[in-house]
Amino acid sequence: MEVWITLSVAAAAFQTLRFMLQKHLSMGPLSAGGATLARFFYSSPFIVALALGYLAIGGLGLPDHMPIFWVYASIGGLAQILATWCVVALFAERNFAVGITFKKTEVIQTALMGLVILGDRISLPALGAIVLGLVGVLLLSDTPGLQGSWWRRLSSRATVLGLASGAFFAISAVGYRGATLEIASDDPLMRAVLALCVVTLLQAVGLSLWLMWREPGQLGQVIAARRTAVWMGVTGMAGSLCWFTAFTLENAALVFAVGQVEVIFSLFAAVLFFGERITWRESIGIALISLSVIAVVAFR
Repeated sequence: MEVWITLSVAAAAFQTLRFMLQKHLSMGPLSAGGATLARFFYSSPFIVALALGYLAIGGLGLPDHMPIFWVYASIGGLAQILATWCVVALFAERNFAVGITFKKTEVIQTALMGLVILGDRISLPALGAIVLGLVGVLLLSDTPGLQGSWWRRLSSRATVLGLASGAFFAISAVGYRGATLEIASDDPLMRAVLALCVVTLLQAVGLSLWLMWREPGQLGQVIAARRTAVWMGVTGMAGSLCWFTAFTLENAALVFAVGQVEVIFSLFAAVLFFGERITWRESIGIALISLSVIAVVAFR
């Protein structure tokens, strides 16, 4: 098995654990913004220590990088903050597994962005896969208690948050891959560690300042939740490191395609840890979206 495939599966597993912790914290004293900050706030010390240790053990100096590295890193970091915020907010609207599945529309949205922005051609089988994914979204968008036309269901808060998170995650993946490729090193782990270190520090500082301005008191709540949140930092760092390293080795769309196993992991988490029940309608929607994102990459 190729290294990038193993890394993608591992990243999906770590990310599922991290979202479980974020959902738990968001159901307590932390707002969506606070739960989002906790992920970056507690990851920062670990990734900084890892970066310094890796450089010290290898006797290496900081490699050169192009100025556009900071553009890619900043855009990717901001997009990930917005994406994570959307997912945490979504947990209050729908169950855990459905929330994760909405997020996984990032693969479909990456294909659509390539068509609209870059003019990338999409084969008929790939177009059929995208339509299949949209059918799955329609099934998942049937929010309980919401009556009215299909358009009203599709434009519900849960659906909008889910699709927005997928779009932002797609943007962040492109930004992160671009950032890692701008570091002058033949060592993929070196590029991943340094890019992740810079991005995580920017995210932790930037979001802390934002919450101090917009949600006074949330920073204190994040610190108070450290016994649980620190594990979010550990799993967040491990997952991001796996994603970043995989991005240095393979196209982001292929990495995300393998990462669809996160949907399966989230189903187990929803049933075993949160006591949630998955309806047949939601199961069909999850299955259709999972099939579609794999097909989009296979036939692109």
